[in-house]
Amino acid sequence: MTGLLEIEGLTKRFGGVTAVGDCSFAVPEGSVTALVGPNGSGKTTAFNLITGYLRPDAGAIRFAGSPIRRPDPVRLARLGLTRTFQQARVFGELTLIQNMVAALQQPWRAALRYALRPNEQARALELLDEFGLAGLANEPAANLSYGQKKLLEFAAVLMGEPRLVLLDEPTAGVNPVLVAQIEQRVRELNGHGLTFLVVEHNMNLVMRLCDPVVVLDHGTKLAEGRPSDVRNDPRVLDAYLGG
Repeated sequence: MTGLLEIEGLTKRFGGVTAVGDCSFAVPEGSVTALVGPNGSGKTTAFNLITGYLRPDAGAIRFAGSPIRRPDPVRLARLGLTRTFQQARVFGELTLIQNMVAALQQPWRAALRYALRPNEQARALELLDEFGLAGLANEPAANLSYGQKKLLEFAAVLMGEPRLVLLDEPTAGVNPVLVAQIEQRVRELNGHGLTFLVVEHNMNLVMRLCDPVVVLDHGTKLAEGRPSDVRNDPRVLDAYLGG
């Protein structure tokens, strides 16, 4: 098993419940890899373990060939691994530009200064323009719609020019126009070499966008492979697709 991100034997228990159990998979560099499964299958828990928001009980995580013994969100972001959340995390009282700069993991005061560094502002405006948000750059993020907040968070995690982005339910609760916009941005960014690991319930989107697809069930890996293989796997049909 080799990849930009490698997970081996990842395990997390909450009391007597095993949320993720002896889970192993890899995210090939340059891929858009999907992590799917029914509700409660351990997808978001796996994301939280990988990115340091939870401490694993067992297992190993390697990023770009180096072991990550104590995952920490800020340290991982500096190494080139960033993530979004199911519910977009933005600072509502800050402008979109300030949210973008805050994502660079600087001291919090840096996001509040009035004079942004020219290179930071240029990078932030470029990304906001690519996500259709440039016209709102100086508006408070609290004024955005739910879908626009998802776009802002996606744009913000790109500020540090990461190598791998973990997207947690990027299209959940957004309208079809924004779903298409998010898909287009993932395709374009992936075309320029950015690697993705995506948790997503929209299986039509997964099947046309992601390869490989990793399926979890009850915290363990049930299947892994190309979309067509996973779609036709009887175990997946029984566990997830309702076949």
